[in-house]
Amino acid sequence: MTSRNLCTTAELAAELGGADVGVIDASWHLPNTGRFGAREFPLAHIPGAVFFDIDAIADQDSGLPHMLPKPDHLAAEMTKLGLGDGMRFVIYDVLGLFAAARVWWTLRAYGAKDVRILEGGLTKWIVEGRPLEKGDAHPKPRTFTPRLEHKFVASLDEVRAALASGAAQVVDARPADRFRGDTPEPRPGLKSGHMPGSLNLPFSEVVEHGRLKPPEALKAIFAAHKVDLGKPIITTCGSGVSAAILALAAEEAGGKLEGLYDGSWAEWGARADCAVATGAD
Repeated sequence: MTSRNLCTTAELAAELGGADVGVIDASWHLPNTGRFGAREFPLAHIPGAVFFDIDAIADQDSGLPHMLPKPDHLAAEMTKLGLGDGMRFVIYDVLGLFAAARVWWTLRAYGAKDVRILEGGLTKWIVEGRPLEKGDAHPKPRTFTPRLEHKFVASLDEVRAALASGAAQVVDARPADRFRGDTPEPRPGLKSGHMPGSLNLPFSEVVEHGRLKPPEALKAIFAAHKVDLGKPIITTCGSGVSAAILALAAEEAGGKLEGLYDGSWAEWGARADCAVATGAD
């Protein structure tokens, strides 16, 4: 069955160059890697692609990393990138499946109806010998009208309420050692541990060779981590990037996504009024 969220390299190759197709390079790397997507983009990218910088196209007033941009800011940046209303978007990153999911979620949250992630990302595209382009992008501006759908975004208060009532499962995509509090957080000033009552499903378990695992495998993984796909799910992580991968996985497995906690541990772990638990539960 064809997924509404995923696009194969063959499908993109057939659609490439279409006036209504917007190809987006969303490559982003953790701060400790020393890599920068914006610097690598001009060296090699899929023909016609534009670069979406999740650190720049973000709410700069929040004090938190790469938070969901405000509507006017997103509209202006999308317009400059030539990504407009009525277009079909295909997003990729150099790691196969990482920050592409964050941009997928951002555009879905702002009302874009046709948003897909390239399976295997730029790596698979290159391995298959498909064409590449160098240099900066020079898109023609197109108007993008953001329409925020609040069901995609969970606030701190909504996460607190879900944890207190059990109305939704809060599922943390961070590695197990960070969830347990065994290792310090990579961002300074954050407490170690997790939200009391949250569940842990490390995002690395749903990804294989830079691609999301098949739906049946995803269902088994969610079940193994005590996540009920029949009940609402709120995803969270360190700063909202890998939480988007888990949100994608939940949708592909047939789950009910209640939202992504945008602030994630960057917000929760920094606040004195947010309780923290350690250990496996």
